[in-house]
Amino acid sequence: MTARTFDNIRNFSIVAHIDHGKSTLADRLIQTTGALSAREMTEQVLDNMDIERERGITIKAQTVRLEYKAQDGKTYILNLMDTPGHVDFAYEVSRSLAACEGSLLVVDASQGVEAQTLANVYQAIDANHEIVPVLNKIDLPAADPDRIKEQIEEVIGIDASEAVPISAKTGINIEGVLEAIVKKLPPPKGDPDAPLKALLVDSWYDAYLGVVVLVRIIDGSMKKGSTIKMMGTNASYSLDRVGVFSPKMQEMAQLGPGEVGFFTASIKEVADTRVGDTITDERKPTADALPGFKPVQPVVFCGLFPVDAAEFENLRVAMGKLRLNDASFSYEMETSAALGFGFRCGFLGLLHLEIIQERLEREFNLDLISTAPSVVYHLKLRDGSTIELHNPADMPDVMKIETIEEPWIRATILTPDDYLGSVLKLCQERRGIQIDLNYVGKRAMVVYDLPLNEVVFDFYDRLKSISKGYASFDYHISDYREGDLVKMSVLVNGEPVDALSMLVHRDRAEGRGRAMCEKLKELIPPHMFQIPVQAAIGGKIIARETIRALRKDVTAKCYGGDASRKRKLLDKQKEGKKRMRQFGKVDIPQEAFIAALKMDS
Repeated sequence: MTARTFDNIRNFSIVAHIDHGKSTLADRLIQTTGALSAREMTEQVLDNMDIERERGITIKAQTVRLEYKAQDGKTYILNLMDTPGHVDFAYEVSRSLAACEGSLLVVDASQGVEAQTLANVYQAIDANHEIVPVLNKIDLPAADPDRIKEQIEEVIGIDASEAVPISAKTGINIEGVLEAIVKKLPPPKGDPDAPLKALLVDSWYDAYLGVVVLVRIIDGSMKKGSTIKMMGTNASYSLDRVGVFSPKMQEMAQLGPGEVGFFTASIKEVADTRVGDTITDERKPTADALPGFKPVQPVVFCGLFPVDAAEFENLRVAMGKLRLNDASFSYEMETSAALGFGFRCGFLGLLHLEIIQERLEREFNLDLISTAPSVVYHLKLRDGSTIELHNPADMPDVMKIETIEEPWIRATILTPDDYLGSVLKLCQERRGIQIDLNYVGKRAMVVYDLPLNEVVFDFYDRLKSISKGYASFDYHISDYREGDLVKMSVLVNGEPVDALSMLVHRDRAEGRGRAMCEKLKELIPPHMFQIPVQAAIGGKIIARETIRALRKDVTAKCYGGDASRKRKLLDKQKEGKKRMRQFGKVDIPQEAFIAALKMDS
């Protein structure tokens, strides 16, 4: 039994920077091959989540099977994977690339190579992909295809002489892309007679079908009615339906080597379908499992708590379903004095955190409070042991700590020359160390080492605003370094709010504390008594603001008469306020938590 190539199949993904036109190109390919009628076509067909459409970004990688009759007269099956462009969803990209043999590298013909273009194309090269460069937006007045071709060759180092010039929006030269896919990308290899071996690429929960699993068949075939086994969990299932997305669900009798499709098997538990697992036949299993995907390392942590404590169980169920759908998201239970029961969650970045929170609120109808995002610190204790700290509220006594190490990242920023000064200033403010600065055409490429806890708050938002949206940013974790870090607590009415405590660099603690107190003063509504808002390091108060009390005019009913009557009423009110302050409970609205964290804006 030897591997055969399947000449009529092409598996490819589209990689590019955000907004360079991946999803629009996918729309045109679907339209040109006639997979959907003109009536069924919508913009960004494959972005089927409301959040994706509203924000104009791809979050989940999506697949579609197209049939194309090429100029040589043969009909080809094209399996297209549309991938996200944003750094927080790089994990989705790596999964899609593992299921393909080639990639279309889409580059905006006016903007050129961006930071994320580099990151995603290097992932494709690591996956041994054949790469076809595509220059999009050639209809724009600012487009300069020849300059961009040179830039691709200079910066990425791949031959761009035969790059396909297109306009995905107007549909110029889409046929050229289809011909390039058929001619330049390699067909998949596989052995139809070997035992079934398939890669579990993705899985999601459907209210009617249970768990839907997306697979790429490597060897053998998957037939409806047969029994399969997941090698990672050892669970066995009987297949109810097997099929492909074209882009609507279409049932098939079987899927063979090189094909990408889905199956359902009445799987109730989402946790049984681990992304990256190997699927085989129960009666005739394959000898060795596929390598799968390396487990993802969350870099940002925050607590998510239900506003109503009775919703805790619903939150647990919702997180289980989302975790199935997004393997890069992790969570564990935690309790907080201020917020009750909730979960400590790990994310790949701040956009990832926002999207997960929004999906939980929309898809599962939950009201949530999130705590300050924090990163993972390594604490070396005086007794020689090392512990990981995910939540600043759990920090041990300062006397027990020898050193605190924080994660640092290597960031690549591409920016037009006009904004270079502002970008360098921003990086210096965030304790950055400049590693490299050179030019890619007319744009500057800056490489900086930055502490991750200075980036997770709002670095990306600030970068976009100072560069008017033209700068692009990509990063990877480089190492852990020792830092002079202190725990800053926030006290409201003398009570510590553990959800707002954070680790900050000693030099920046006072400024951060003052900004936090000023922000909370605006955000917490006045109560019937005066509320002090303080920031403290240990027992030392470093900043304070006071929210004044609401006052009832108790002297309104006194018309003239002795001044001592008014005095008596005012003294009585003062006593009442004092007692209230002692026993009064301060309600901090949920918006205050989220807004207080976006401080530096």
